[in-house]
Amino acid sequence: ILEGCVTNVPPQGGRKHPQQEYIQVDTSSILFICAGAFEGLDDIIERRIHHRSMGIRAQVGSKADREQQKSNILQNVSPDDLLKFGLIPEFIGRLPVIATLDPLDEEAMVKILIEPRNALAKQYRRFFEYDGVDLVFEEGAIRAIAQEAIKRSAGARALRTIIEEVMLNIMYEIPSSTDIKRVVIEERTVRERIEPKLYTAAELRQAS
Repeated sequence: ILEGCVTNVPPQGGRKHPQQEYIQVDTSSILFICAGAFEGLDDIIERRIHHRSMGIRAQVGSKADREQQKSNILQNVSPDDLLKFGLIPEFIGRLPVIATLDPLDEEAMVKILIEPRNALAKQYRRFFEYDGVDLVFEEGAIRAIAQEAIKRSAGARALRTIIEEVMLNIMYEIPSSTDIKRVVIEERTVRERIEPKLYTAAELRQAS
């Protein structure tokens, strides 16, 4: 499939059956990108590099430093490392380009939260709009979420988990609270896990 061929694919997926009709797919025009975390691959590369340099290992302090060191080590990956990791030679030989990605920093996390068309912050705002409530994320809150996600070392997946933790109670309360019209997520809401600020329609009119 990776080298390019015409293969029969079941329309509904699943296993192939003799009586089933198939859709023919020409894979010669398909770009295959195989991605993953490859946890443990950096240890294999590190052993190879440090063995060659007489076993001298750099001691790195903070978690951010360790993540950066891991990123730097992965840039030295070779086909032999992938082989030791467990990939078969036939598979490695059919993937000629190997690229490594740097770990997400705070700015990248912030962009993921607010910039894409389906960004997490926009998704949650839309959820609250269904109940006629305006959801506001202050800039400090966005950065606090990004920083906590980095600490958890789970990539961008941690962003949704943190938002759910922060907003779990309020998401259950809002549908039954007809007088609440605005919810504000502050930096303290994220860092100290205090309840968001709630504003009624009367309070918003008075403030304006």
